[in-house]
Amino acid sequence: MGKQSFGAHFTVDQSQDEVFKAISNVRGWWSEEIEGRTDTLGSEFTYRYQDAHRCKVKITEFVTGQKILWLILDNHLNFTRDKSEWKGTTVVFEISKVGHKTKLRFTHKGLVPEYECFDVCSNAWSSYINGSLRGLIESGKGHPNQKEKVKG
Repeated sequence: MGKQSFGAHFTVDQSQDEVFKAISNVRGWWSEEIEGRTDTLGSEFTYRYQDAHRCKVKITEFVTGQKILWLILDNHLNFTRDKSEWKGTTVVFEISKVGHKTKLRFTHKGLVPEYECFDVCSNAWSSYINGSLRGLIESGKGHPNQKEKVKG
């Protein structure tokens, strides 16, 4: 039985290094609620979205201009029966030259249709990758989740 992981891809005019730099700027396209470094091999960071989702990520591969791989060390989703569905999955960003353009291939290995969160999570990834990250690459402006304002 072949499990189908979630993937997305697009092609841009920017260089492989520019695409790589944008991916590494996780606060610029995924969420301003990131704690930790997102731009070095072996770094760990924490993502948080309101009370709905949080995860701890380790960068396990970091090849400038070519590839970034994240391992999901821990995860909590408040809207699924199995709160840790992403735990142990990997997120892969592969960058390649296609003619005069640069192709980004995104794969969340282990995010499969059998998961309760698949529809919600794949729709969110589509928006972040094809919308926010692509915007950051092409115009320098992504649309990450905003930092929550502390009520005082």
